Amino acid sequence: MADSVRSLPDATHVEAFARVYRGLLQRERRAEIEQTRELWAELPEEELERRGITLLGMTILERGIGLGGRVTLKMARADGRSLPPHRFQPGDVVALRAATEHGGIVGRAELPGVVARTTRDRITVALDRDGDEQDGDLPDPLRIDRVAPDVTFRRLDDAMRELQLRLPGPSGSLRAAAFGERTPVFAEAPDEAELRFLDDRLDASQRAAVAHALRADDLALIHGPPGTGKTTAVVELIRQSVRRGTRVLATAPSNVAVDNLAERLAGPDLKVVRVGHPARAAEAVQGLTLDALVESSPQAPRILQLRKELAKLLGNRPSLGDKLARRKAQRAVASLRRKLREVEDRAIQGILDSADVVCTTAVGAATMALRNRDFGLVVVDEAAQCLEAAAWIAMLRGRRAVLAGDHLQLPPTIRSRAAAAGGLAVTLFERLIETHGPRIARMLTVQYRMHQRIMEWASRESYDGRLTAAESVQAHLLTDLPHVAATPRTCVPIVLVDTAELRGCGELASPERRSKRNPGEARLVAHYVEDLLKAGLRGHEIGVITPYNAQAALLRDALRRRDRGQDLEIGTVDGFQGREKEAIVISCVRSNPERLLGFLTESRRMNVAVTRARRHVAVVGDTATLCEDPFLARLVAHLRTAGFQEDPAALS
Repeated sequence: MADSVRSLPDATHVEAFARVYRGLLQRERRAEIEQTRELWAELPEEELERRGITLLGMTILERGIGLGGRVTLKMARADGRSLPPHRFQPGDVVALRAATEHGGIVGRAELPGVVARTTRDRITVALDRDGDEQDGDLPDPLRIDRVAPDVTFRRLDDAMRELQLRLPGPSGSLRAAAFGERTPVFAEAPDEAELRFLDDRLDASQRAAVAHALRADDLALIHGPPGTGKTTAVVELIRQSVRRGTRVLATAPSNVAVDNLAERLAGPDLKVVRVGHPARAAEAVQGLTLDALVESSPQAPRILQLRKELAKLLGNRPSLGDKLARRKAQRAVASLRRKLREVEDRAIQGILDSADVVCTTAVGAATMALRNRDFGLVVVDEAAQCLEAAAWIAMLRGRRAVLAGDHLQLPPTIRSRAAAAGGLAVTLFERLIETHGPRIARMLTVQYRMHQRIMEWASRESYDGRLTAAESVQAHLLTDLPHVAATPRTCVPIVLVDTAELRGCGELASPERRSKRNPGEARLVAHYVEDLLKAGLRGHEIGVITPYNAQAALLRDALRRRDRGQDLEIGTVDGFQGREKEAIVISCVRSNPERLLGFLTESRRMNVAVTRARRHVAVVGDTATLCEDPFLARLVAHLRTAGFQEDPAALS
């Protein structure tokens, strides 16, 4: 870790740090654009759809006005079929494009939008306001592509530019602490013994972490290993802060993490507002979104009237051939939209003025609704998965900041190797731990997820042996679930399936050589999952994890062919971070005579994979290859001594 931190510019010179960091962001953006271009150029449309990143042959069924006055388009397959398996989720940024019968792109026109909802045979997209003027300009059939939004990179660059120029703001003291211009200051009180905690279920380490964060004059960290109730401690911290009269900006890098915070904070004693595109907010917190609160504000009747007028105008636009009439209609739409925004903005400012806690993604903190608003405390949950620039977007709006996360799990994904080598993958959380040492952080030590045998390896390897399993989970097994029958697999917490001596389980490069796959291993994993399902385990209780995208695609195909893939979650380690399942099956993939392991040697990757499991983890892999790395060799040794070794021939 220290080497990666030193690859950044000297963090005691904020201007130099920010200048170099902005260059790394540009490299990352160029890499993302180039990789996307290569993917579109190399793969046929059918393959893009098979990978779940494109939907072809779509038609618009219904237009409407959604929350915030945005035009929504409900779409389906033009041929009436259900949608194929795909990776589109609410909140994904997409582009709608005119296409040929076979899916090829026609022209350059595209509509930007955000996925609002998906069902088995429908997908609803909320258009960006820049696109909803032209939603009738694209003829059928349409294609929908997942894209990377440029606005994210602009917001990241703006935050680092603000640091580089040392622009004035409320965050002066925490900036100084973050860049070594002052030592983080902690008051002597309150001590955890003196606090009246609102959640009486907090363990001693959670109480100590909350008290530590409350004592911080500028910056504090809460180190939360897997399953230790990090978000529980964060929620207590926020509630205690509001109780002391502090307005809080609560953020995280992902919408899922923000929604989790918002849902757990919501209650009669706390006014919580969820800021962000309503399509990106979970259904459970829709009532907390700015858009929903606006609809119940005093301005709501006027807003509803203006939306109806807007929908009528949009529905009566002249044909493309009548350019003069069309321009006139567009001016009328723009004028009405301005009136709508003015009324909505008045409602929004009133809602935010009365909020105790504002919840948004770290990047979402750059929204115009929060511009020029200061907060007494900024919280960044999952901070070890958050780019430093994203954390600063939020922190520049606060006088104090508390970051919660685990730098011993995976950092944010970086596409550019040069940017990663330059330090872009090093998070602020990680850098502060390295710079200020243990005095800035408090670690949570009781975990509430894993069977003790699953936990022991991670605790010993990554957390200095400090983790203990709560009594409620230390011995729980799959057979403790009432619907699961006892089998040789469901009665044990750990299983190793060693493919070292099994023919037909060698790795292959994927066709475009970007990833690795192992068809033989995929078949074993599919058999293993089938046996768990036959024992009564439900699909949504199982997670199938692999380090490689190509193997994940192979596993989806294998399980779908057996009609077993409907409720299963199959994905990469990176995609499962922050998640948990009753049973986790890990496909390691790598198996070669040279015993090369690639990025599997990144210790944090396997730490994440194993610690997703609650009651059962099965590792399928070639131990001869895995044991080439000392860290993985110790994992294999633990699996053999603490678990059950399965004969792979029984699965083939």
